[in-house]
Amino acid sequence: MTAAESGTGGTLYVVATPIGNLGDITLRALEVLRRVPLIAAEDTHHTRRLLDHHAVATPMTSYHAQSAAARMVALVEHLRGGADLALVTDAGTPSVSDPGGELVATWAAEGGTIVPVPGASAVLAAVAGSGVAGPRWAFEGFLPRSGRARHERLARIAADDRGTIVYEAPTRVAATLRDLAEACGADRPGAICRELTKLHESIVRGSLGDLAAAAGPGGRVPARGEFAIVVGDWRGGRPPDVADEASAMADAQAEVEALVAAGVARGDAARRVAAATGLPRRRLYGLDTPR
Repeated sequence: MTAAESGTGGTLYVVATPIGNLGDITLRALEVLRRVPLIAAEDTHHTRRLLDHHAVATPMTSYHAQSAAARMVALVEHLRGGADLALVTDAGTPSVSDPGGELVATWAAEGGTIVPVPGASAVLAAVAGSGVAGPRWAFEGFLPRSGRARHERLARIAADDRGTIVYEAPTRVAATLRDLAEACGADRPGAICRELTKLHESIVRGSLGDLAAAAGPGGRVPARGEFAIVVGDWRGGRPPDVADEASAMADAQAEVEALVAAGVARGDAARRVAAATGLPRRRLYGLDTPR
């Protein structure tokens, strides 16, 4: 029987921290951070700024995506010994496009007590501030950088009536918006949410085509800071041509993969399907995504 199963294990608190403004932390989060004997932080130097701002003196240890396996083992042993632990990342909620999911899953598998302490969220801030996400929406996090996985994800977003929220690095925002405009239709509504809750916060709304231009060279959206892209919902349903195009591309890409699996070279497979469907060979081959 594990320590958690016998009731002697500690509690793992999954604590949301501000995504920019240091004032955006809950009273409950501060209470937890002061009370626990140890905080596991993605970047201890970054978190120290937050703790000092709120006069929290709790000891910290680092725990991030590149941490050695031994660090997670040590944290689990800490919990098994009956001591509580607070898990934080640099911004937002651990395990939501941030490190921490493995530790939470491991302690949950042992029957340990896990207490989420919610707070600031870039996803919810983008939904609330954009005005285009609609009442039903999906969160995609960061899209695959290239290749088949990226094509398939874009096709799914295009075929979905709901709004979609995507995170993106500043150097790739313009390229991702171009891909979204091509996949979803240049007229589909959207928003670029930049530096949410920070000094230079901005939310730019418009069609995906216009937003791609605004984020491109010479555009009004600088490629600096943290970005959340909102693909708006189709109020009243998707235009038939957009839905049909997304479906046709997904079917054609599946046909290319079937030919490749049967031993046909990818280039030949893409050429055959492009000739039969009239769809762009580069998209079928997977060459038109940014690197």
